[in-house]
Amino acid sequence: MDAIVAVYDDWGIGRDGTQPVTLSADRKFFRRATAGATVIVGRRTLQDFPGGKLLPGREHLVLSRSVAEIPGASVCPSSEEAAAKAAGRERVFVIGGASVYRQLLPYCRGAYVTKIHALPGSDVFFPDLDADPAWEKRELLEAGEENGIRYEIWRYARKGSA
Repeated sequence: MDAIVAVYDDWGIGRDGTQPVTLSADRKFFRRATAGATVIVGRRTLQDFPGGKLLPGREHLVLSRSVAEIPGASVCPSSEEAAAKAAGRERVFVIGGASVYRQLLPYCRGAYVTKIHALPGSDVFFPDLDADPAWEKRELLEAGEENGIRYEIWRYARKGSA
């Protein structure tokens, strides 16, 4: 299981339930990386998707204690249940939001992190993997600039994992 996230310079990931700064390069990377995979997402993050709809071409495990059923998805009332349902699947990505990342990061071997060099004033944050001794940067996958905003896409790995 891997996390996939876009963070700002302060490791912020959003404000008021959405991403204040988005880049098409990050969206394209996300689509390529998660195509055909299982994704684990929180119910509130799912509501922020275009039209509040499931992402096409992916199996969805939705973490929610308040909703029992979402057509086309498996609803999991706990992170433990989501991790158990994801076990054995070849490609699984945790895609947010903040509480889902916090709950499932201990299960992750890796993380794909788009670092967007901006500070839009987030109110939710992803754990700072650069400051966490259990994680290390493994590979720079892409770098560029879009609309005057620099970005890099990094692959992180939990130390001791492949």
